[in-house]
Amino acid sequence: MQLGVNVPNFGPGTDPGMLRDWARVAEGLGFDLLMVSDHVALTADVSERYPEPFYDPFATLSWLAGVTDGRLRLGTTVLVLPYRNPLLVARMASSLHRLSGGRFVLGVGAGWARQEFEALGVPFGARGRLTDEYLGVVREAWGQQGEGAAAPVWVGGHSAAALRRAAEFGDAWHPLRLTLGRMRSVLESHALPGFAPRIALRLTDRPLDDPERPAGVGALEQVIGDLRALRGLGAEAVVLDPYQADPEETRHPETAWRALTVVAEEWRRTS
Repeated sequence: MQLGVNVPNFGPGTDPGMLRDWARVAEGLGFDLLMVSDHVALTADVSERYPEPFYDPFATLSWLAGVTDGRLRLGTTVLVLPYRNPLLVARMASSLHRLSGGRFVLGVGAGWARQEFEALGVPFGARGRLTDEYLGVVREAWGQQGEGAAAPVWVGGHSAAALRRAAEFGDAWHPLRLTLGRMRSVLESHALPGFAPRIALRLTDRPLDDPERPAGVGALEQVIGDLRALRGLGAEAVVLDPYQADPEETRHPETAWRALTVVAEEWRRTS
C-alpha cells in the first residue's frame, strides 16, 4: 500500500519555496504520492478555509514534477470537474501524465461551493450530472489521444451518486476524511474498482475513545492501526491530510511535518 501527502497549495504561507520544501519532505520521508487541491474562484465560502494565493493544481503539479524525482506520483484531491471544459481537462491531464513519466493521478469530484459555481456560471444543481458527462468525455478523449494518455482516475464523494460514478468511470473510489466504519460499510456493500482514501492526520497525546473518530485522528497507535485496517480493506494508496482548516498553518508547516515524520517512521518500522 502506498502512502501519500495532501500538500496545501494555498494560503498565506504558501509560495514556490514552501511547495518545494513540502515536496522534499515527502520525498525524504519515503512517501509515494503528493497531491494538491482545486478551487478556481475563491468566493467567500471557499476563501475562509482556503485563501489566496491558491495555485492552480495543474500548474503546481507540472512545476513539482520538475523538482521531484521519477518515483513520486502527483495528483489532484480533488479536481472539481464541472469547473472546466472536459476536453481541456483531458488535454491538461494527459499532458501532465506524459511529461511526468506516467506519474499523474486525476482525482475528481462534483464540488460543494455553491458561490463558486455561481461565480463560474456553472449550475450548482447540475454538478452531479455534469461530472458524469465530463468523465465520459475525458475517457473518450484519452482514447482518441492514444497510448499513454490515460491517467488513473480516482472518484471522490460518498453519496449514492458518487459511488455509482466511481464504479462506472473510476479506477478507484477516493473518499475524503471518513470514519473507518463508514468506509468499511461502503466497501462491503458496493462493488468498486479500487480504493484509495484520503484521511485526516492529527496526532493526539492520548488515544481517543470516540466511535465517530475519523480515520487518521488519534494517538499514534490508533493512526497506525487505521492504516493497517485500510490496507486490509484493499486500499492501494492512502493520502494523509495534515491540514486542520486554519490558513495560518501554511506559515508554520513544521507541526505537520513532524506528524508525517512520526507516522512514516512508525509505519516503516511496524508494517
